[in-house]
Amino acid sequence: MDYTQIFAFITNILFVMTLGWYLITNLQWYDYRIERVVLRHHKTWWHIVYFIVPFIVYYTIQEYFWIYFYAAFFPAIILWHRKLDKKVVLTWRVKRFLILLFSITLFLDMLLTFKGLADTYSVFFPLLLTYIASWATEKFLFMAYKREASRKVASMSELTIICVTGSYGKTSMKNFIAQVLGQKFNVYATPRSVNTLGGIIRDVNESLPANTQVYICEAGAREVGDIYAITQLLQPQIVVVGKVGPQHLEYFKTLERIQRTKLEIIQSNRLKRAFIHTSVTDEAHEKVTFFGDEIHNLNATLEGIDFDMAINGAIEHFHTSVLGGFQSININAAILIASEMGMASDEIVSAVKKLKSVEHRLERIDAGGKIILDDGYNGNIDGMLEGVRLCSLHSGRKVIVTPGLVESTYDLNSELINAINGVFDIAIITGALNAAQFDKELRVPQKIMLADKSQMVKTLGEVTRAGDIILFANDAPNFI
Repeated sequence: MDYTQIFAFITNILFVMTLGWYLITNLQWYDYRIERVVLRHHKTWWHIVYFIVPFIVYYTIQEYFWIYFYAAFFPAIILWHRKLDKKVVLTWRVKRFLILLFSITLFLDMLLTFKGLADTYSVFFPLLLTYIASWATEKFLFMAYKREASRKVASMSELTIICVTGSYGKTSMKNFIAQVLGQKFNVYATPRSVNTLGGIIRDVNESLPANTQVYICEAGAREVGDIYAITQLLQPQIVVVGKVGPQHLEYFKTLERIQRTKLEIIQSNRLKRAFIHTSVTDEAHEKVTFFGDEIHNLNATLEGIDFDMAINGAIEHFHTSVLGGFQSININAAILIASEMGMASDEIVSAVKKLKSVEHRLERIDAGGKIILDDGYNGNIDGMLEGVRLCSLHSGRKVIVTPGLVESTYDLNSELINAINGVFDIAIITGALNAAQFDKELRVPQKIMLADKSQMVKTLGEVTRAGDIILFANDAPNFI
């Protein structure tokens, strides 16, 4: 090989690895499902700019491709990566993919070079072979890890497993149940928003302590059958289906399919009690307890929530510093489960009083004379409308920062916009997903459209002042 061939050889490997980096980043965002990356990506134009066009240029200009690669494509990918607020996490799965891609690319390029089979090195086949080999490898490892998790759960004969699902508030409900039961039992809950089968398997294998008395797991879904798979792995004794609504309609198409998918959670061989919100179904069953209508005299302010509820045959008054009237539904479920597991009424009342807000879910922060309501991890209409209502109680200026609703409908975003119009002085809209609709329908005194979230901190510093209340309502990553 002469210097020209060596340079082309190195350029080809760098090009393939760059495409692979783009591919694995998108796969990680969409749960490693290629059909979701291709068909359900929120910014499909990225595929054209960062994947399809480079392929076309590569096979069109051939020996001059290096100019395009080093002058345009490689710098563009670096800039794209730097602007991402949700960068690829270098898990072992990602590392295996990249190592495999490099090995296959190197082997094929050397084979083609020394055999003299091509002047233009291979790009498509290394990516295809790596994806297939990676899929097969991960499938094999997944089944092995799944068997390991199943054996570990089966070995913990005294373990009570509680599985939580719903369209809204799964993470909050899980955390409230854990906090209440934690007053009496040794409790472990899945961390953060871990709610996929793969994430739960890893959590069981790596983090579930052997002395746990109660394991509380959150179950999420993007397709019919997702929650059933989690249920069959864990076989929970107690399950909760929280409020169900038109969230993730782009995946399920109909509300009925969403409801049916959430109800997969009751198909546990060890089921003792299922608590199901009245929005899901009214079909009676001997093991089903419906909830959602027990809360009375609800008063939700910027200082917390007060309500009355009957437990163990008597009306009890509850107070918590947790914000958001909708959270009473999640606390309702926690109270019912605590009673089911034998906690006394005074223990439950005391536990509810000690509840702490879940991070980024209507979490109140007082800083610099401003009140910040961090509701960044909430993306449903009920929660966002409650955040708007709470801000309306504030006497000073009101500021909202939001991309709108994601994986929802045009009409629900219109409902959100109408609520914003009646309350806020300043609205800062982030991202491009709902920008056109918000720009058209918003009627606030000051409207700021930010295509690039990197400008948000600077903008807030310029337009807000002491005495303001600032609501961060949903925080979709910028690939959405």
